[in-house]
Amino acid sequence: MIYTVTFNPAIDYVVHMKGELVPGSTNRTVSEEIYFGGKGINVSMVLQELGLETTALGFIAGFTGRAIREGVEKAGIHAQFIELPDGNSRINVKIKGEEETEINAQGPRIPGVCIDRLYEKLDEIRAGDLLVISGSIPSSLPDDIYEKILQRLSGRGIDFVVDATGKLLWNVLKYRPFLIKPNRQELGGMFGVEIKTEEDIRTYAKKLQEQGAGNVLISMAGDGSMLLTEDGQVLRKGVCRGRVLNSVGAGDSMVAGFIAGYKRSHDYRVALDLGTAAGGATAFSEGLAKKELIERLYQTLV
Repeated sequence: MIYTVTFNPAIDYVVHMKGELVPGSTNRTVSEEIYFGGKGINVSMVLQELGLETTALGFIAGFTGRAIREGVEKAGIHAQFIELPDGNSRINVKIKGEEETEINAQGPRIPGVCIDRLYEKLDEIRAGDLLVISGSIPSSLPDDIYEKILQRLSGRGIDFVVDATGKLLWNVLKYRPFLIKPNRQELGGMFGVEIKTEEDIRTYAKKLQEQGAGNVLISMAGDGSMLLTEDGQVLRKGVCRGRVLNSVGAGDSMVAGFIAGYKRSHDYRVALDLGTAAGGATAFSEGLAKKELIERLYQTLV
């Protein structure tokens, strides 16, 4: 089983406008969509699209939280969210006009008793399972919660995938995560340097492996990606060709595609290709990637 954790899920309310947003005036939309989001949920959605069974963990609250649970379950994902006693899960507004504007809400407070319930659910994960932890954490959670989770589950034969930045990522490397995915800027930020060349990327990604990371996948926006594998390979892949429509969830889709590709083949080239295709498919779609487009893009890469 593949588990994902989303600490602060959201309903993403996407509105499309003609022209630009005019502050202080009534603005009219031409269309709207609703998506159930959060980085872990995004990963679960794309994994499900690719035919892999997945369980989504995290915290929800209020009527919006119930809507998130229903939406996730309708997509065929096992939902094991912990319901908080107060507040409502976030509604994030994405305004797409001449420019793209986002308004991201803060989310509900998470009390300690609910954190303990999350730990209890995590204790049910077994050897051979895979756990994805990604994204920032709400202010009501301890800032070392990534580290506490991996410390708790370390040594049980569970593969960890961590998509985070800064100290959240740095502090879990000693637990030997199977995969980490910083982008080029985040990689440089971890070492206080500016990444200018592909040699720089290899050098500093290798340093992350020396600290404990297994596979290090570096996304480089329009320049594609680079993968340093746990068995010593350095693999390079460009981007898919297409018209970019969406900036939300492409990185999460890449993580899901990589996991699906590796589960299918145990081949890191296949994993990188499918990850690239899944990330591209989301970038070229209004919402998260669908299987048909992922598979079509994948065929252009192999």
